Amino acid sequence: MSALEDDRTAALRGTAGPALLLVDVQHDFAAPEQLSAWGVSPEDIAAVDAAVDRCADLVAGARAAGVPIVWIELAYDPTRPWRSSAWLTTGSPDSPTDGFPCVAGSPGAEWWRLEPGDGEPRVQKRFYSGFAETGLAAVLSDLDVGWVTIAGLTTECCILATAFDAVQHDLPVVVVDDATAAYTPELHRGALESLALNVADIRPTREVVALWQETTR
Repeated sequence: MSALEDDRTAALRGTAGPALLLVDVQHDFAAPEQLSAWGVSPEDIAAVDAAVDRCADLVAGARAAGVPIVWIELAYDPTRPWRSSAWLTTGSPDSPTDGFPCVAGSPGAEWWRLEPGDGEPRVQKRFYSGFAETGLAAVLSDLDVGWVTIAGLTTECCILATAFDAVQHDLPVVVVDDATAAYTPELHRGALESLALNVADIRPTREVVALWQETTR
């Protein structure tokens, strides 16, 4: 661990407690059959699956350490089209959004291999960031959270967007490198490099769980 990481760790010990933000570990983003249909390679599907395993370790570690978990999930409402996304992908902001992932109430929006426990807050979103037009900031304030750990899917999209917004809410951010994944290793590595440069401390699951244990004693 570098001297800077040591200093960051020491500072986190002196702040209000942590929270785990678990982002978009949902059927449409993680189920092998869905990813295969999108053309994701078997190797990259395996990387997503391994990241979900580490997310499960984080959930168990957070519960054991008394760290609150906030479950952030895409819940797309077809009656409120995301026009800018439609414009980007099709060239027309008014194009149909049939096939958009994680439609609210559909099987594709269900959590994949993990699920919230009793009393653990859930935040539904319609954009990439968990903070955009949601009550996430208020939830974290009510929990007296001083810094956040972010894990889930996908690194270059919703993890990146949520981490940037967390910093802009003045929350120190730790992103878990082995509990996040993208659909190519290049995208994953590039996103982690951007996060490390601009907004986040990057650590593996085992270090994060140990840090929680230190800072919640």
